[in-house]
Amino acid sequence: MKTNIIKLCLLIFVGTLISCTGDFDEINQNPNGFTADDVSAKFFITEPQYKLYAEDRYPYWRAQLIHTDRYAGHFTFGHSGSWWSDGLGYDYSSGYTDAAWGWLSGEFGKIDGFMKLVKSGGEFENEYMYAVGLIMKSLYFQMYTDTWGMVPYSEAGVEGIVTPKYDSQKDIYKGIIADLDAAMATIGDAERTGTGINDLGENDVYCGGDLQKWKKLANTLKLRIGMRALGATGDDFATGAINQALSADLLDATSGSILMDKDEIISQWGSAAYGDVWHNFGGLGSKWTVGKTLIDHLRNYNDPRLSVFAKPVEGGEVTMTKPASGETADNFWVRADFLSSIFDAAGATYTRTDAADQVTFNVPAGQYIGQPTRLRGEMSSFANFKFFSTPSDLVIRAKNDGAMYPEIVLTSAEAYFLQAEAAVRGLGTGDAQELLAMGIKEAMKVWGISGGDADTYIAQSAIADISAGTTEQKLEKIAIQRWLNTYTDGFEGWAVVRDTGYPSELATGVNNQVIFADGDLAGRYPQRLRYGTAEQTSNEANYNAAVAAQGEDVQATKLWYAKQ
Repeated sequence: MKTNIIKLCLLIFVGTLISCTGDFDEINQNPNGFTADDVSAKFFITEPQYKLYAEDRYPYWRAQLIHTDRYAGHFTFGHSGSWWSDGLGYDYSSGYTDAAWGWLSGEFGKIDGFMKLVKSGGEFENEYMYAVGLIMKSLYFQMYTDTWGMVPYSEAGVEGIVTPKYDSQKDIYKGIIADLDAAMATIGDAERTGTGINDLGENDVYCGGDLQKWKKLANTLKLRIGMRALGATGDDFATGAINQALSADLLDATSGSILMDKDEIISQWGSAAYGDVWHNFGGLGSKWTVGKTLIDHLRNYNDPRLSVFAKPVEGGEVTMTKPASGETADNFWVRADFLSSIFDAAGATYTRTDAADQVTFNVPAGQYIGQPTRLRGEMSSFANFKFFSTPSDLVIRAKNDGAMYPEIVLTSAEAYFLQAEAAVRGLGTGDAQELLAMGIKEAMKVWGISGGDADTYIAQSAIADISAGTTEQKLEKIAIQRWLNTYTDGFEGWAVVRDTGYPSELATGVNNQVIFADGDLAGRYPQRLRYGTAEQTSNEANYNAAVAAQGEDVQATKLWYAKQ
């Protein structure tokens, strides 16, 4: 994405000219200005693309790290040096939620602006670019509605409407599918959006201007939405959408996954990465560990991704002293025993030495141990940062210091996993086991795992085998593989848990108040984020109508598609 910085500068410059002239005809007629060969809508596509997956550090920290990455079970706070308990995000905080809402609710304007430039009659009319815009819009609204549920959709971006109504999630899903169908029909057999200046090329940081890849992306997104809607109350479209998607080309081993490289030139205040938070913000206080559920699934099944997802523990000896009195004194030994149980469950090597009012743990380095999700604040002295795995350098590396794992748009692995699930449910004609195996290979490929190591895992790991078992057991294994594949994409990982109920350790919530933070959810799993507080006044009537239709504006309110 480095070379697109020049394009972004041109974007701003050309945008200024548009606002000054109001019509590109004037530019074309000015011999000292731009000619038709100099200007193109391609210069307006990069920003709306990267802002959707790599926004600036302020919302990147508050939307992903405080909320979705932790709801997905990928990351945890609450260690001994953390500023917060791991209950953060499970207790409502308007400041953090408003940051997430402000970012994502505002992103459609950028996509809509590009689409208006290339629509029929637009300044840069181009039917293929418009089709790409429809797919970008679909990616956006799937993320948006899966985070909040009912959101403005049918009236969003409509000229003259400043307080758009909220649409039901069912209607949004149906609208997305209609847009995807229209985009795929327009693309047809076309390969590029044009020639020369009219070819999106490298300015398209998702697909490099490859329209057939965009078409497969669109069809895979259609399959995702159909499978997610399947079985929801009042669903009247999912089966048809699924069958249509299965009969057309999807992302596969040939096309590969749609990933977006992180930019190393744009400031963290323009486009952020995990490394911007890890290295530039708050020292140990803002750092995070990797969740127990994730580490357990990787370690216990000899998953070769373990060492590229996470680092082993730093290890060391830590002594905890029992307070003289109070709740922390009363539960001191209960919490010490809980820590022992975590080490035991991980098969860890460690020693524990008890004294009258102290306990000392010595944990050798080099082991993989995940930190339990949602630890309450009183657990922080036991959850020593040295005792738990942290993200790998590939995930948290600083910009300009080496390779960084890209942002996930949509993977070929998911296309195979969705087909495997459809086969288990009696839809399509594929072999579920073969499809699951292909999905695992594709999921490992993007992390640099060799085909041989993937084959070994598939052959030896029970969680990769759905050749036998009940339907629910097969669906659970597919869901787990889908969830593993979402690592670093908390939005989608969280959606998988809400839709499937797996991993069940996350979906069932918590119920031990001595150890875990119940939050505003009374221990239940979060189902959505609350709307931004400004909506309650700036769009009051439509906000109230959405709450009346969907349910109370709290994190516990289930969305339309959620089965668990």
